Amino acid sequence: MHKQRRRWEVIAEAAMEVLIRLCGVSAILFILSIFFFVFREGAGFLFGGFDPREFFGSIEWYPTSKTNVRYGALALIAGTASVSLLAMSIAVPFGIGAAIFISEFCGGRLREILKIIIELLAAIPSVVWGFIGLTVMNPIIMRLFDAPIGLNVLNGGIIVALMSSPIIVSISEDALKAVPDTYREAALALGATKWQLIYRVLLPAAKNGLLAAGLLGVGRAVGETMAVLMATGHSINIPHSVMDSVRTLTATIAAELGEAPVHSEHYQVLFIIGILLFSITFVINLTADLVVRGIRGR
Repeated sequence: MHKQRRRWEVIAEAAMEVLIRLCGVSAILFILSIFFFVFREGAGFLFGGFDPREFFGSIEWYPTSKTNVRYGALALIAGTASVSLLAMSIAVPFGIGAAIFISEFCGGRLREILKIIIELLAAIPSVVWGFIGLTVMNPIIMRLFDAPIGLNVLNGGIIVALMSSPIIVSISEDALKAVPDTYREAALALGATKWQLIYRVLLPAAKNGLLAAGLLGVGRAVGETMAVLMATGHSINIPHSVMDSVRTLTATIAAELGEAPVHSEHYQVLFIIGILLFSITFVINLTADLVVRGIRGR
């Protein structure tokens, strides 16, 4: 009886190990499959008529023109970059500051309440954030800044910052809590104040996790679709201030893919934009990995 039970335990352990390996391999296969699908849909035009100088150097996006079709994505790239940079300039300091407050200054009950509120913010759908930008932020920006329209980089940046903050706060708080308590005790024993403890001990010790939090926030900002589609004005131009309306790469795909004939040039160019977005996120994650490895090596 004991031997039979032991045999079933060995079989169950082996099955669990195989399942875990399959889960790990499946994640890689899913990513490769997504990239293969996106690349396959855009490959025909990418290798058969795609002009990189026009795509990356022109702001003229006229994919449905009957006489002079142009696929200049420079304004779309600039729109994505401007919204993402503004969003991260708001979300990263706010997220890390909120994480420090939750980790180091809150009592147990208040900490749990704030963490629940942050998780609820993360659960709000993207389209709801878009409605907030369209119906709430739009008139506020028009009133405060005397702008002709409030659907602009500022609106989109604030909305995307609010959407990115929960993940930054959550991961940053986990990184700060992972710092051993002995670090805190040693710093306080040496006479460090609370702020000196945070600045000189906790932030350097948690920098890997904080970096990961910031980069995940960047990935969220770059890949956001519905909120920026509704909050940025959807205007194709290079922004010169936060009051200018823009259009992002993701919003362009969402707005035009449903009307583009399947396998047409327009359809394939939209998938080329998808390849560009995929490559941007890949570079961000690769850079993060290299930076974290470098930090660990030192």
